[in-house]
Amino acid sequence: MHIVGDFHIHSRYSRATSKNMNVVDLDFWARKKGVTVLGTGDFTHHKWLEELEENLEPAEEGLYKLKGASSFASSLSLRATEDKLGTRFVLTSEISAIYSKGGKVRKVHTLLFAPSFEVVKKINGELRKIGNLHSDGRPILGIDVKELAKIAFDASPDCMVIPAHAWTPWFSVFGSKSGFDTLEECFEELTPYIYAIETGLSSDPAMNWRLSQLDSIALISNSDCHSSPKIAREANVFETELSYNGIMDAIRKKDRTRFLYTIEFFPEEGKYHYDGHRDCNVSMHPSERLARKTNACPVCGRPLIVGVLSRVEELADRPEGFVPKDSIPFKNLIPLQEIIGDVWSVGAQSKRVQKEYEKLLTELGGELTILLQTPENELKEATTLEVAEGISRVREGKVWIDPGYDGVYGKIHIFKEGEEPKPQKALF
Repeated sequence: MHIVGDFHIHSRYSRATSKNMNVVDLDFWARKKGVTVLGTGDFTHHKWLEELEENLEPAEEGLYKLKGASSFASSLSLRATEDKLGTRFVLTSEISAIYSKGGKVRKVHTLLFAPSFEVVKKINGELRKIGNLHSDGRPILGIDVKELAKIAFDASPDCMVIPAHAWTPWFSVFGSKSGFDTLEECFEELTPYIYAIETGLSSDPAMNWRLSQLDSIALISNSDCHSSPKIAREANVFETELSYNGIMDAIRKKDRTRFLYTIEFFPEEGKYHYDGHRDCNVSMHPSERLARKTNACPVCGRPLIVGVLSRVEELADRPEGFVPKDSIPFKNLIPLQEIIGDVWSVGAQSKRVQKEYEKLLTELGGELTILLQTPENELKEATTLEVAEGISRVREGKVWIDPGYDGVYGKIHIFKEGEEPKPQKALF
């Protein structure tokens, strides 16, 4: 079965998340996007776990669905969705671990997958002995990530432990501020049981292919969204059995016949791609920082935040452009609302963009179908010529981006400055 999976999200119980992040809203937006399997996020939080148990019911092995999902979809007239199946949920959560190891303070975020509520409760029972799970959907615990992995695997050998957004400077396994140089340093004897890392918004698989140490593991991509409309800004595409073990096995075995490709941000759009200092509006390519022979901000003198591109370059043992023979392909995309907003030079959340977005979903199907599959001639019939051209340019990678740095997202431009897009088709 063709499956689109976005496994890393957050509930409204996590900091800086939309208050609309409830199970019904997540189901609704997953359908609009074209996501088959959505992570629940935040299963360590007691209130969110209660909501999950109250609102979900078992579906296929290890997966869950919204109770009364078919009648719910009908009552809301989900015109934009490919709603033959409905959304499936897989139990996931992110843990922030802060601890000392190797003489340094480590801050590593980890994504956990669990095959059942029973297993989740075993994990939560052990984690409650270590710290407070009630204050945040993504709890901060003083635990070695290796010990966290042990807790998950002791609860069930079917659990999956995956380093989250593996290159983010502040909170990741390879982060420039508090990470490690190898997975072995972090997970020690448990490293053979770490079957994947999450590349994060500021890196794509091509950047990760430069590290031979990652050849044996899969590279997954997820939205890490804090509001429902951001679902599937990154995702994973499979052709496999619709079940927990079917999906996890495709990841574990890095099986290209079942794990087809990942959907990626253009990494420059991520908010930690370049080196820089947000307070001083300083952004620079790694080569520029290295040429200066100092890590000091040229404006204020404080240290620059070393971004993902620099960190990959530091750990890489292969040249840029190297492609491992068994690598899983990827496709860079830009969310549809951002494409429409950019070509019309209006905000992505403007009423004009939202109206066009909903119209396209109604006429053409889920957002990912539009971005990846809808033929160009159908796009031109359904929308203005410049929006259709914008989607085509994104598919071809013909975009210009001011790279993100130090927590600032990159700015996308589909048409060059001064370049005139094709005129809109006539309204009458």
